[in-house]
Amino acid sequence: MKSFYISLCILIMTASCKNGAKSTTDNSSTLNDSIALIERAKAIHDRVITLDTHCDINVKNFTDTINYTQNLESQVNLPKMKAGGLDVAWFIVYTGQDTLSDEGYKKAYDNAMSKFNAIHKLVEDIAPDQIELALNSDDVRRISKSGKKVAMIGIENGYPVGTDITNVEKFYNLGARYMSLSHNGHSQLCDSNTGEEDNVWLHDGLSDLGKEVVEEMNRLGMMIDVSHPSKESMKQMIALSKAPIIASHSSARALCGHSRNLDDEQLQWMKTNGGVIQTVAFQAYTNTEKNDARNEAIKPIRKDVAQSLGHTWYEWSETKTLSEEDKDAFYDVRAKIIKLADEKASKIKDFPPKVDVSDFVNHIDYMVKKIGLKHVGISSDFDGGGGVEGWSDASETFNVTLELVKRGYTETEIEQLWSGNLLRVLDEVEAVAKNTN
Repeated sequence: MKSFYISLCILIMTASCKNGAKSTTDNSSTLNDSIALIERAKAIHDRVITLDTHCDINVKNFTDTINYTQNLESQVNLPKMKAGGLDVAWFIVYTGQDTLSDEGYKKAYDNAMSKFNAIHKLVEDIAPDQIELALNSDDVRRISKSGKKVAMIGIENGYPVGTDITNVEKFYNLGARYMSLSHNGHSQLCDSNTGEEDNVWLHDGLSDLGKEVVEEMNRLGMMIDVSHPSKESMKQMIALSKAPIIASHSSARALCGHSRNLDDEQLQWMKTNGGVIQTVAFQAYTNTEKNDARNEAIKPIRKDVAQSLGHTWYEWSETKTLSEEDKDAFYDVRAKIIKLADEKASKIKDFPPKVDVSDFVNHIDYMVKKIGLKHVGISSDFDGGGGVEGWSDASETFNVTLELVKRGYTETEIEQLWSGNLLRVLDEVEAVAKNTN
């Protein structure tokens, strides 16, 4: 049974009803309507399968002593999933971009394997009674019905494939069901969206090996993820792929002009392709003006907090220059620094607000109206920089459903957004694989 912070919501609603100009009857009516809406949203949230396609991991949290059975600082873990009613978490095998060399590929492969091993350790050794790995939509429904949480695996950056295409099947056999062919920086497989910054490209889309990887993913039944590749790379993937594709964590560029988001032309490509865009709750990709104003105001506070803890604060753009060791050390304390800085900021009058759930759902609304509900889904990018006010970690997942109910989405529509659309694409990708082999 999913648990929620309903009493807190009711207190907030009650406070909002206190208006001297309104009668007691009016206040009671408003409060009753608010409670009824929350209860209706709670019932819907209970019944639908909630699925988040992008949750990063740190292998340090997958040991016998420190792991996801504990309520760690991580935005996603089993206690937080249970508290917020998040049923399915796609754990991400992420590798940052490095040199296109044998040494770089070997290091990337080893990193990927350490993350595969961590996920398998969680579901097989640490908490098999609480969470199970799913490989297809039938597994998702079966495991969810049993009361367990569901783990799935996605690969962020095809860099660990190296130049050995057989690694794609190795990763598939380990449970990977989607993969992006690049991250921040051009990979050996395709150009990245980051090329927009200086208009320097490596392949002008897909490399020859990248084209082979697309065909291999079709053959295996692995979804192609276009959240990080360049627009030209995406165009070529769609032209080459026999199956629908996904954007595992992107939003609408019309509302937030970041290169990680999809413009209206790309949204139409996704519609024609039959794919799905998993709207991402990442502040910088959701509302640029609010995010920039907040960041500018809170930056000195974060620097002071970091210094008091014996660390240095880095913006996301600055972490690119760090060594992997220094990145890991920073990521270990980043969430704590942010939390402490937020606490300080909350005591400052008229401090710029955070990007919130309403801003996030605005992207869902826009894409639903633009290309249709069947092509839109939900993702967080938790523990990879994601999270907005109201959905800051998995324990607050219910708030997304509540916002959707407030905006008039039906239970059937909410089910599609949370999991139905993504699982449909997974089924269609698998069907293409069966027909190919």
